[in-house]
Amino acid sequence: MADHGGRRLLLVSTNYAPEQAGIGPYATQIAEHLAAEGDEVHVLAGMPHYPAWRTDPAYRGVWRTEERREGVLIHRRRHTVPARQTAVRRALYEASILAHSLAAPPRTGRPDAVLAQLPSLAGGVVGARLARRYGVPYVPVVQDLMGAAAVQSGIRGGGRAAAAAGRVESHVLRCATLVGVIHETFVDKVAAMGVPRERIRLVPNWSHVARPSRPRAEMRARLGWREGRTVVLHSGNMGLKQGLEVLVEAARQDPAVHVVLMGDGNQRDHLRSLGAGLPNLHFLPPAEEGEFPDVLAAADVLAVTQRASVLDMSIPSKLTSYFAAGRPVVASVADRGGTAAEVLRSEAGVLVPPENPSALLAAVRKLAEDPGAADALGARGPEYVDAHLSREAGLARITGLLDEALQGPPARPRGART
Repeated sequence: MADHGGRRLLLVSTNYAPEQAGIGPYATQIAEHLAAEGDEVHVLAGMPHYPAWRTDPAYRGVWRTEERREGVLIHRRRHTVPARQTAVRRALYEASILAHSLAAPPRTGRPDAVLAQLPSLAGGVVGARLARRYGVPYVPVVQDLMGAAAVQSGIRGGGRAAAAAGRVESHVLRCATLVGVIHETFVDKVAAMGVPRERIRLVPNWSHVARPSRPRAEMRARLGWREGRTVVLHSGNMGLKQGLEVLVEAARQDPAVHVVLMGDGNQRDHLRSLGAGLPNLHFLPPAEEGEFPDVLAAADVLAVTQRASVLDMSIPSKLTSYFAAGRPVVASVADRGGTAAEVLRSEAGVLVPPENPSALLAAVRKLAEDPGAADALGARGPEYVDAHLSREAGLARITGLLDEALQGPPARPRGART
């Protein structure tokens, strides 16, 4: 145990603050929560790069660094950052994370447990190996699975990459003391990899943003969104998997609808080119953390999109933020999978077929024609957050998962090695 009487914990997560999108905020809040509870918390992380897929200027040229944030000691290791996604480039990205992390592991002393955030294959392998080296519990939390993502994201060579990634994921998860999954749609998939169901725990993500605090009219005026014009906002990563072309085409089909894409990603330039000349299509940089909830709340409709080929078990982090903003969600996604399930369960949005701009526009127009119904639909989001997605409940589930692993779950299956 650590000298101060708490536990010494190591969290392996390629993504971490100051990243504000994806799994970075969850890793950050987990680590800071555990530190606030009195634990000595170390994080092995990469250099900030998501969702822009460009290394943060403050970290360019840095090979290794240590920094302390909110009581957490972060050990960063340099890695490649592919501006364009292919199977080979993604493999090099993961390999560079793995090689540097194993060549220069953080000097933490013996931890009491090792946690890891997947889908980083490298992070999963590193976490498992460090846990085995020290003979301590290993607890990965599955935010997504790289095997499925490689096929569904449109990455070239995705089929071969998926097979290789799936084998690594299966091996890493079978080594775990307990496996946390963020949605029930992952349970069967993880069990099929050879993880006993009695070792799988449901630990849903939470809404990690504050509630809006400014009047909508004030923020709309600041953003230049005039009253009476319908604003559809997408916030977050602009990657292949999102299929954001559907929103560009929606803007092309209906000049009266103002479409805003806020964020960054490797498809941003492609989307700009595709929508060149459309006066009702606008791109915004990621909002500052303090303004983000108010920008979301200023929109009329919040959009989440995925390609038709994607049957995504994960829950986009943007969705929990959307619910907290109190605006109706239009989800252009397959009607199975984690995103669709959460939208239906929350009753805070509507589903439309993916990659169908006409269907998306029809849903947006229906909401615009009945503002009262739209407001009522959006109001269910914060109610759902309070009931199921509060930060306190989410962090308590993570703490419970860690406590159970430290107390000793059922014996590890024979032959499980890393």
